Amino acid sequence: MSLKTVIVGGVAGGASAAARLRRLDENAEIVLFEKGEYISFANCGLPYYIGEVITDKEKLVVQTPESMKERFNLDIRINSEVVKIIPDKKLVEVYNKTENKTYTESYDRLILSPGAEPVKPRLPGIESSRIFTLRNIPDTYRIKDFVDAASPKRAVVVGAGFIGLEVAENLHLKGIKVTVVELADHVIGPLDYDMAAIVHQHMKTKDVEFYLSDAVKAFHHSGSLIAKDAEGMSVHVDKDSGIVVELSSGRFLKADMVIMGIGVRPESRIASEAGLKLGPTGGILVDEYMRTTDPDIYAVGDAVEVKDFISGSPVLIPLAGPANKQGRIAADNIYGMEEKYKGTQGTSIVKIFDITVAITGNNEKILKKSGIEYEKSFTHSPSHAGYYPGAIPMSIKLLFNKKDGKILGSQIIGYDGVDKRIDVIATAIRAGMSVFDLEELELAYAPPYSSAKDPVNIAGYTAVNIIKGDSRIFHWHQVPAINREKALLLDVRTKMEYNLGTIEGAVNIPVDELRDRLDELPKDKEIYLFCQVGLRGYIAYRLLSQKGFTKVWNLSGGYKTYQLAVQKQSNEDIYEYDSIMKDDMIKAANCEGVECSVDASLKIDACGLQCPGPIMQVYKAVKSMNEGELLEVSATDPAFQEDIKAWCGRTGHKLMSVKFEGNKFTAVIKKEMDMKRQVQPNTATIKQ
Repeated sequence: MSLKTVIVGGVAGGASAAARLRRLDENAEIVLFEKGEYISFANCGLPYYIGEVITDKEKLVVQTPESMKERFNLDIRINSEVVKIIPDKKLVEVYNKTENKTYTESYDRLILSPGAEPVKPRLPGIESSRIFTLRNIPDTYRIKDFVDAASPKRAVVVGAGFIGLEVAENLHLKGIKVTVVELADHVIGPLDYDMAAIVHQHMKTKDVEFYLSDAVKAFHHSGSLIAKDAEGMSVHVDKDSGIVVELSSGRFLKADMVIMGIGVRPESRIASEAGLKLGPTGGILVDEYMRTTDPDIYAVGDAVEVKDFISGSPVLIPLAGPANKQGRIAADNIYGMEEKYKGTQGTSIVKIFDITVAITGNNEKILKKSGIEYEKSFTHSPSHAGYYPGAIPMSIKLLFNKKDGKILGSQIIGYDGVDKRIDVIATAIRAGMSVFDLEELELAYAPPYSSAKDPVNIAGYTAVNIIKGDSRIFHWHQVPAINREKALLLDVRTKMEYNLGTIEGAVNIPVDELRDRLDELPKDKEIYLFCQVGLRGYIAYRLLSQKGFTKVWNLSGGYKTYQLAVQKQSNEDIYEYDSIMKDDMIKAANCEGVECSVDASLKIDACGLQCPGPIMQVYKAVKSMNEGELLEVSATDPAFQEDIKAWCGRTGHKLMSVKFEGNKFTAVIKKEMDMKRQVQPNTATIKQ
């Protein structure tokens, strides 16, 4: 006799379980309850409908109740909320919203897939109609309808996780000035601070105002005087025309709408009330077969507590991929196939404006909490062969066991090719591989797609060098602790790079001059080397270590990682309601209120070159130009935007504009009369 299985909730976990059950048993009775109208929708695509990247709202619906019923012969009941489970009688109590009635339904097996609900803290004023959350299609329509009807000029997004930043980007695409408020000291919680720093600086280039280590205290709606803003001006708001967001720091932000994106919590109430155990995280407790503490009840998706694949700790990781797998596994186990869910490693990816951010495995915070010893490395490699057009560097952080090199986690940020690299490392983690294995991976190569040494291989080589002791490293956060009386900071980049910015107190000997200047270095001091990304520092390390220098370290990730991590991270007080007042990034030179038109005297292509390549090209070109002429330079190195700003500031030339378009940066520089005197490298006090 076939089983009757009742499923509570659709979308990823519930819908995949229903489809799998039917494939296993054509004669089974399968009932799926969904409290809303939509049983299967693209929840990860919802922000892109708001920004009109996705213009057809019908494309958000993956399966309609009618199409799924027809294909899989399911009993699908929408607008039907399961409000109670009665395990001893194998019944669920269902509230039919359409008919406003409650009834019971029996089951042989029950699968819970209720998902997670947005966190909405009890703050004064939070019930305003101008405050939104985003979880499902109706939420999306409400936000889109408001944006279209009210034409808001200013929005505040509370929470800088995946959804919060995706919404921020899509509101920005609609021409809305966006402010993001985040309680943590960096955006995207699974990222480490030093990698999130890359995202922070990119967000600045998009004129996104954001506050870190700050929180919302209250929302105000009255037209009375609220307070003084950052410029000392009075802040008023009309009840029907806006909202004022009060922050814990004392700031007041006037906005037209607010999106709450501070996270989700598992919808585990009916499970708990039915006597099913919850885990320490508040998620429904399940075993490796996705069974709850009642052997006839299974649970899947965002509502369940899972095992962290790396640490083994109980965690909540609400992701679509794991939810789909869990739904399939639950269905298999209902039919006695004994499939195990082995844990979640949190592999995820998100687009933030022009860059891609990807994560797999544990970050440093989780590893420390779990008591796992680890080492880390930073590498910056081009997405494909540098000589082929469009190569843009990506930053890879690799976390691994200090002793055996087992891979524990990775974070990658870049413009192109990030997805396939994170998938390679995610696969390596799932297979229990080490950094030694990354060295040996044979990955597809052709100039448009990769390099003969893929960025994943490079990350493996670098980590193996650290484990073997071929390169002793130090990290950006250890720089302040270096005793400058007993140690030397040695910048082995070119003189031009040094002039663009260096670590305070560092002296400069370019790596190509190092062999001829060894007598300038003290052998009785510790030497801390650094270059731009770590490669030249490694070459210098190997040279010095074979020339009698025994106390040498190389900065992992180089000056690029250091400089990104130590600069100001937030982008505060750049708006007054809907106009930009200030920011840290480059703007077009004064063109008297109109867009600057450029008819460059000379154009150069520095795409594919990494620092200092583009700046060297600019330097040579400007030398050949006459005063007042314009130079247009294209580059793909993400550091170019800051480098050209610093170079113009030091040389006295005028930076007219910088923009990113078509996977490359384009800067326009006007040659002024005389170059300012270059700052000379600090070499006079090397040996004292």
